[in-house]
Amino acid sequence: MKALKYCLALDLIDDAQLMAEYKAHHQAVWPEIIQSIKESGITFLDIYNLGNRMFMIIEADENFSFEKKTEADANNPKVQEWEDLMWKFQQALPCAKPGEKWMLMEKIFEL
Repeated sequence: MKALKYCLALDLIDDAQLMAEYKAHHQAVWPEIIQSIKESGITFLDIYNLGNRMFMIIEADENFSFEKKTEADANNPKVQEWEDLMWKFQQALPCAKPGEKWMLMEKIFEL
């Protein structure tokens, strides 16, 4: 079975102290957040950073969908607490619609 791969982007507020705090939070992600990620069907998740741009790579099994993950997250108070905390550091990409955070990127090349 081939894993499904998704790449997403998001910006951080361009402030060195806030970016450092954001990175520190990701060195100690709450166990409830890790559990919610795994329960959604995500098997691999990395986040990369360059300046204030964030890049996330997700690999997931066939049971994963962004719709199901969004619904589960909306009904999980701990995930909502984490998301509210993270929004202190994050800002939407210039092309984002109101309320959009991590945006799915279009794959344009594969080797």
